[in-house]
Amino acid sequence: MNQDLIDRLRTPLSVPVQKDGWSFSTSWNVKQHESGVDMIRQIKSLGFNDVELNYQVSRAMADDIYPLVYRGEIRVSSVHHVFPKAEDMTQYGPDAYMLNHPDPEKRLHGEQLLVESAVQAERFGAEAVVLHPGEAIVEHHYDAGLKRMYKEGMRHSEAYESLLAELKERRAEDGAIRCRMIAESLERISEEIARRGLNVWIGLETRARIHQLPTLSEAVGIIESLKGAPVHLWIDTGHAIMMERLGLYSITEELPSALPYVKGMHIHDTAGLIDHWCPYVHSDDTAGFERFLPAIERSDLRVYEYKPVCEPEAIEESHRLLSSRLSSLRGVVGG
Repeated sequence: MNQDLIDRLRTPLSVPVQKDGWSFSTSWNVKQHESGVDMIRQIKSLGFNDVELNYQVSRAMADDIYPLVYRGEIRVSSVHHVFPKAEDMTQYGPDAYMLNHPDPEKRLHGEQLLVESAVQAERFGAEAVVLHPGEAIVEHHYDAGLKRMYKEGMRHSEAYESLLAELKERRAEDGAIRCRMIAESLERISEEIARRGLNVWIGLETRARIHQLPTLSEAVGIIESLKGAPVHLWIDTGHAIMMERLGLYSITEELPSALPYVKGMHIHDTAGLIDHWCPYVHSDDTAGFERFLPAIERSDLRVYEYKPVCEPEAIEESHRLLSSRLSSLRGVVGG
């Protein structure tokens, strides 16, 4: 460890106005830093004492961060599987060894990797591991084709609706099988988590591509089949909005029955089909985003997940507006 890093570790992090009850993902600035301390210092400057360590955080950066956790200068709410970052992201990224991989050996390896992420989560005092569970075995050209037509203004064209119907039929044929496989893997993983005495739960994240699993209702089905295992719904607001815009499912229809299963959230908004923007500040459909307010209010872990181009001023204003709307919601419910 070089002297510069030692000096930074010994220097207390500045404490601005706090945003208690909220966490912030390192996805925002992980690529800007080689030092985990500097990365956390920048997030702390926004007023967050809680962070989610995403799958791009290297082992060296994680080792930098650990002393800050140990000293109580930062709390880790969650980690994003695979954590820490693997050397070969093409082989070990979050969409590599998924829990319904058709190759049994790769599926087993995926289970082992998730247990290791849970071990790391426990080490950092995190509550949850955010997981990309799997995907239906459907050609990826459907996702690319539907998104291309959407951007070209063809969302309600006959060609679009035909391709969407074809995708839904293909997805339904394989999706039910793959969801059962995910549940089976999660049952084994939950048993291993219990055997090791890990106080960590798994968050099934709603996904951003039309062949990926799960939707809100698919996540509920998987969780219900596990009968009390430490597996819960992790709603990604931007991803869900994108999938609704493409026509895969309706948030308005599926969210009410999914609410009791929500325990964690990635909070961001979309412009068209581009996500990870700040709600209210960059939104193109504020009313659409606000359908998630009841889920955000009840969620145990609320993590902002922004792209690097989101400026601190936009992040601050977005948080102010969202906090205000949640306060108004509490007032209506309380009254």
